[in-house]
Amino acid sequence: MNSPAPSLSDLVVERVGFGIFVLDRDMNVLMWNRFMQDHSGLSAKQVVGKSLFTHFPELPRVWLSRKIESVFQLGSFAFSSWEQRPYLFKFDHDRPITGGVDYMQQDCTFMPLTREREVVAVCVTISDVTHVSIVQREREEAVAKLQEYADRDGLTGIANRRYFEARLQDEYTRWQRYGGDMSVLLFDLDHFKKINDQFGHGVGDTVLRVMAQRVAGVVRAQDTFGRFGGEEFALLLPCTPLEDAMRVAEKIRCTIADTPVEVQGTSVPVTASVGGAAARPGLPAYEVLINEADAALYSAKRQGRNRSVALT
Repeated sequence: MNSPAPSLSDLVVERVGFGIFVLDRDMNVLMWNRFMQDHSGLSAKQVVGKSLFTHFPELPRVWLSRKIESVFQLGSFAFSSWEQRPYLFKFDHDRPITGGVDYMQQDCTFMPLTREREVVAVCVTISDVTHVSIVQREREEAVAKLQEYADRDGLTGIANRRYFEARLQDEYTRWQRYGGDMSVLLFDLDHFKKINDQFGHGVGDTVLRVMAQRVAGVVRAQDTFGRFGGEEFALLLPCTPLEDAMRVAEKIRCTIADTPVEVQGTSVPVTASVGGAAARPGLPAYEVLINEADAALYSAKRQGRNRSVALT
C-alpha cells in the first residue's frame, strides 16, 4: 500500500532553510525537520519520541527547560538572540574560520502550538545568523580600533593631547568631589630642534618614538601618558602628591638621559626638562594645573635644562 503523498505544509517544513523541531512538556521531540537532521547528523526516526537531552546532553538543560515551560505557562512566544546566547546546538557553520566563531551562531524562537486555547507543544526554530554575527563583530572591532586610533598619537602610539585632556578633566572632576591628591608632569626634550637640524626629521621622529617607549615602560598602569605636541609630553598621576610626582619626574629624566638613542649608526644624546604641579584647594579649573606645570617646565629650562622643577 502506497504511503500518502506529503502535504504542501510538510514539504515547506522539510525544505525551509532553518531548523524546526517540536517538543512536548516533558522535552520529548515530536518533530524534527531536514535542517535539524542535516546539521545534527541525526534523522527524525532517531530523535522523535525521545527526550531532546538523550542525543544532546550538552544542551543547557536548566535554561532550555525553563524557556519551554514558560511558553507552556504563558502561551506566548519567547526568543533567544545569538547576542545573548551564541548558539543552542553545536552545529558546524560554513563560514571561513577567520570569522572567529567555533559554531553556527543561532537565533531561536519558541512558539506555542495551541489546541482549544491550550498549549499542547512548543515549536522551536533555529536560524543560522553566523554571517550576521561575524559582520557585526567585525564592525564593532573596526569601531573600537577607530576609537583607539582617535585617542592615540600617530607617531609615538601613546595618548594624544585630546585624550589626555579628557582624562585630566575626568580626574579633576573626581578630585573635586572626593579630594585627595593629583599631580601633572610636563616635560620636553632639550634642544630638540638641533637634533632635527643636525640629523634630519627622520632621526628626530625615531628619537620621539624611543623616548615615548622608554617613559611608557616606567609609568604606572593607572597613569595617563600622552604627547602634548611636538617634543612636549604630559603625564597625569592620579592619587599622587607633588613630592612623589617629582620622584617620578626624576625617574623619567634619568630614563631619557642615561642612554643615547642609536639611530642609523648614530648615537644621539637626549635630555629632558620636567615641570610638575599638584592640585590644591581652590584650584579653579584643570587647565590651571596644566599652566602651572608648564610654568615649572620653563623654570627648569631657565635653570639650565636637564632637570626637574616643581611649582610650589
